[in-house]
This record gives sequence, C-alpha cells and structure tokens, in this order.
Amino acid sequence: MFDHDELAERRRKKLKLIRFDSDGQTLVESEKPRETFEDVGGLEDVKKKIRMNFILPLKQPEIFAAYGKEAGGSLLLYGPPGCGKTFLARAVAGEIDANFLQVELQAILSMYVGQSEHNLHDVFEKARENKPCVIFVDELDALGGSRHLMRQHHDRMLVNQLLLELDGLQARNDQVFVIGATNTPWYLDPALRRPGRFNHLVFVPPPEAAERETILRLKLKGKPTDALDLAKIAAETKFFSGADLEQVVRDAVELAMERTLETGELQPVTQEDLKKALKGRKATTLDWFATAKNYAIFSDVNRDYQVVLDYMKRHGIK
Repeated sequence: MFDHDELAERRRKKLKLIRFDSDGQTLVESEKPRETFEDVGGLEDVKKKIRMNFILPLKQPEIFAAYGKEAGGSLLLYGPPGCGKTFLARAVAGEIDANFLQVELQAILSMYVGQSEHNLHDVFEKARENKPCVIFVDELDALGGSRHLMRQHHDRMLVNQLLLELDGLQARNDQVFVIGATNTPWYLDPALRRPGRFNHLVFVPPPEAAERETILRLKLKGKPTDALDLAKIAAETKFFSGADLEQVVRDAVELAMERTLETGELQPVTQEDLKKALKGRKATTLDWFATAKNYAIFSDVNRDYQVVLDYMKRHGIK
C-alpha cells in the first residue's frame, strides 16, 4: 500500500502516459499533466462511489482493514456512449498518483493465432514494470464479451487471457489497477464480474445542465461567437451526451462558415445557429436507456442495474 510520503512525492511529479506508437505495436511513454476529480465537472455521486470503493482503500488501508475490507478488484464504468468515461478513468489515475496505460483494441487484436493473447499479456507486463499504474480498457465488451456467445475459439482464448491477467493482479501485482469502460455491461462474460475482477460497477450518466453548459463553452472556445446564452441551450439539451453536444456545436459552426463564405466576412456563431443545430435532434442516450431498461427489468438477477432504473424514474425517462 502507499504511505503518505509516497503520495506526496508522486504529486510533485508528472505521471507517465503509456500508449501505443504510430505503428500500433510498440508501447511508448510520454509525460502528461495529471488530471484529478477537480477537473471532472459534476458527477458527484459517481466520484463519491469511486472514492469509497476504489481510492480510499488505497490511501487509508488501516481504516478499511478494521472493517475487514481490502483494497483490490477492478473498476467498471458503464453508461451511455460519449459521457466521459475515458476522462473519468484518467482522473482516477491522477487521484491515486498512478501512471496511465490505455489499451487500444486495434493494437491488441491480431489475425494470427495466439498473438492477441501475447499482446494483451505485454500490456499487463508493461503496467507491472511501471507501478503504480492504471490500465484502462475501453470498449471492454469487445475484448471480454461472453464466451458462450463466441463462435471463434481464439476469441474465447482472449477472454481467458484477460481473466488470467486479472487473477494475476490479485495474486502478485499490487499497485496495478484495471478500469474498464463499456456501453453494454450485460454482454460481458459473467466471470469478469466475480470478486477480485470487475466487482466495482459504476454508472456514468449523461451530463447535467451545468455540465452541459461547461461542455458547450469548451467546444466553442477559440471560435468567433456572438453573445450567447449557453445556459438556455443547456436547458434544451436534456440527456445529451458530451458527444451529442459536440455535434451541435459542429453543426452551428458550419452554419456560421456558410455565411462567411457567402458574405466574404468572418461571421460569428450565433444563438440562432445553435437553435438551428438543435432542431430535429434528440439525445442519443435515450436509445441506450431503452435497451438498458429491458436488461434491468428482465435479466438483472443481482439488481446491478437498479441504479439505471432509479435514474430514469428520477428524471422522467419512460
């Protein structure tokens, strides 16, 4: 476990971001500024749950040991696409002062038998060499889908390799932590949800109004704009994901560019541009909630997705 002197020392340093280089095969290191929960707008309930289940046991192990709770297991972030799961994972790495390694599926998967498992093992070995390290696996369902639904033997073997690496974390690799993200947690292999693996399940909902306003402001930063009432646009984009909001800004910018080309003078993005960009557009997260509701009602034996139903009821999603 970490002592307070270790944590203080790591806060004075920049963390290492470990990624694949341009050939998609070699893991390389680069320096990056540390992101923490202070950089994550809103999501207070999500951050509270992550702190309690994932971060505090690492920083204050003696308190949790007194209650018979140990640090360990891995964290699974799930929710509608485009709602900031990747950024949240980076912030978790910053909170525990760890290096960050993002697993890119295109660099793991191979057409050659056995090579995908070897690539996955190399990622975990790299993390073990750079402890403390957070391994972030985006689109975990593509890597760890249910083996019962897989037709190809080598796909099942890759899931087996992932399970082996996760078990290895528990047995001999403290200070290596795995965060998975998926839009469809119900497609994951059940073995991934056993204790010591992805046993901390955290729902990441769409941004609230204040967060949507912040996202809009960030996406418009550096662009010529008129006087904008972004709070009003935020109020009209309920359940929009960050990706949805980015598309709205992109469409509004195109409208301003069209006027610029017609007039020959630089035209700012106006409130009317944003309104037109919104016309006829609906939140893509609503389709996700419709699917999640079916799984939560009919297939959720352990009530893992009750939090989704509670969210939908609280926000009036049918």
